[in-house]
Amino acid sequence: MAAHVQRDAGVSERKACRALDQARSTQRYRRKVKADEGALLRAIEALVCQHPAYGYRMIHALLVEDGFKVGRDRVYRLWRRHGYGVKQKPLKKKRLGVSENGVMRRKAESINDVWCWDFIHDRDERGRVLRWLIIEDEFTREGLAVEVCRSFKATDVLDVLSELMLIRGVPGSIRSDNGPEFIAQAIKKFLEQTGVETLYIEPGSPWQNAYAESFSSRFRAEVLSRESFADLAEAREVSGWWQNHYNHRRPHSSLGYQPPARFAASLAPPPVE
Repeated sequence: MAAHVQRDAGVSERKACRALDQARSTQRYRRKVKADEGALLRAIEALVCQHPAYGYRMIHALLVEDGFKVGRDRVYRLWRRHGYGVKQKPLKKKRLGVSENGVMRRKAESINDVWCWDFIHDRDERGRVLRWLIIEDEFTREGLAVEVCRSFKATDVLDVLSELMLIRGVPGSIRSDNGPEFIAQAIKKFLEQTGVETLYIEPGSPWQNAYAESFSSRFRAEVLSRESFADLAEAREVSGWWQNHYNHRRPHSSLGYQPPARFAASLAPPPVE
């Protein structure tokens, strides 16, 4: 929109606009407020408060999901006008690495082709350790497991894996670092018996397990950085809620702003072995 001409008592609007080559109609323009703007702004504010780490594209996807017929450009204008924003992260250099097991060289091609897993650590209000085991399908981006305990033994990890495989089928491979939990003999033997290939990334190369790192980062930003857990039971309740929200409600940019579960449902079901 053109800026309004600043006039003094000696210059008419007509002359000022002619001198600046500006249409006089621009001096009389008044923004028209649409009838739904109040409700739309309240919805945006509620979503921003609930999900402060989301940008305007994510908020737009949630608004459409909630039934608002609104374009992304309009959401962006309202977003900027009312001062919403997300602190920008510095861009990180992408590195291919040298491991054949990294995400750049061994990409998932279908559902259940590659799962990735990792551990996340935090503490409750009394300083007691909390550990999360996260497992994700790299192709559909579904969060398959967000399990929290005080500690995980190899048998605990096997219980989670066995249950997932009964529900979804056996994955082609699992990508992880070579931490002690993932190279335990019981786990290696179980994966060999089920025909699952192990993709161990190189030590100190988290970018080679980028999907697990991204999933963990979202969990930290949206849960651990915002929640204080009184005990293990509360941590489990919040983790379960977030996993359901992530899979069925949260838009994912790499999936065309669909939730992972919806994207997975649009694909042919994987064969169950």
